[in-house]
Amino acid sequence: MPHPPIPHYHYDLSRHNTFGLQLHCALFYHITHEHQLLTLASSGFFRQNKYLLLGGGSNMLFVNDFYDGAILHLDLRGRHIRPSQNSMATLTAAAGENWHQTVLYALENNLGGIENLSLIPGNCGTAPVQNIGAYGVELSQVLESVSGIHLLTGEKITLSNQECHFGYRESIFKHQLKDRFAITSITLKLTTKNHQLHTHYGTITDELQKMNVTNPTIHHISQAVIAIRQSKLPDPAILGNCGSFFKNPIISAEKANQLKSHYPDLPTYPTPEGTKIPAGWLIEKAGWKGRRIGNVGMHEKQALVLVNYGNATGKELWNHAQTIMADIQHKFGITLQPEVNIIH
Repeated sequence: MPHPPIPHYHYDLSRHNTFGLQLHCALFYHITHEHQLLTLASSGFFRQNKYLLLGGGSNMLFVNDFYDGAILHLDLRGRHIRPSQNSMATLTAAAGENWHQTVLYALENNLGGIENLSLIPGNCGTAPVQNIGAYGVELSQVLESVSGIHLLTGEKITLSNQECHFGYRESIFKHQLKDRFAITSITLKLTTKNHQLHTHYGTITDELQKMNVTNPTIHHISQAVIAIRQSKLPDPAILGNCGSFFKNPIISAEKANQLKSHYPDLPTYPTPEGTKIPAGWLIEKAGWKGRRIGNVGMHEKQALVLVNYGNATGKELWNHAQTIMADIQHKFGITLQPEVNIIH
């Protein structure tokens, strides 16, 4: 039987956030087995304490330098593949498995469906929370189910794709089950042959041409996406960041047409919910791309990426983000929303 989780007091979280912030928490648990979560749940811990579930630390901004509650670092490991039917297979990955390494694991086994999601930072357990997406593919298109533990009841639950209530960077885990459900594993339904390739989003086609690839495979798509991302996204190990900081706003078609009359170069993408506008375009148009104020700024190659250039605090980063949000509202009448979780 695994040991109960060991509490660590006044724990240093600097290695557990990709913004590279210097901060501590009152209490820290390193969770390597679901039994440890069940033990805490049965003791009433989650009913009596302030807590936060942490994966790779790549999708959150701690505003303060001290979190006065418990951090539960979900570090469960393990992956396995099961053949399915009709040229399909399922890949199950534990919450603590690195997302990009899981994409590479799928490719090693010639499984298609997530190659466009290469090099997205974070772990598998946090991927469904955001419904991660890139280059024309969202996790919800391939996710079969999510397994986890309801922290208030201690019940082990598996949710189907439909029960996850996925939307654009949205899921049930950000709403009804926020802070109540610990994801322990995800199961993806992937293709074993006749892979459906998504090559027409962004600059994938251009990158494939540079690679002299005329008949792309899932491996080529992954290589192209990795090359694109590396060319414009800073490495968090070198420059603290959380990837895309803001969601791409969705506005009405009428509002989009009004903006288009003032800004003919405005890119627009029709969706079932409305017209999607690239947040990066708005930020760049407003003059924030590459503009540095003190220790913070939006990256010079990708306006969506908020960067810690040195010894920034969480407050500095959040103030900068709020200043940009107010400016975009003033200039375009569009409300930007953070894609990352803001922890106060």
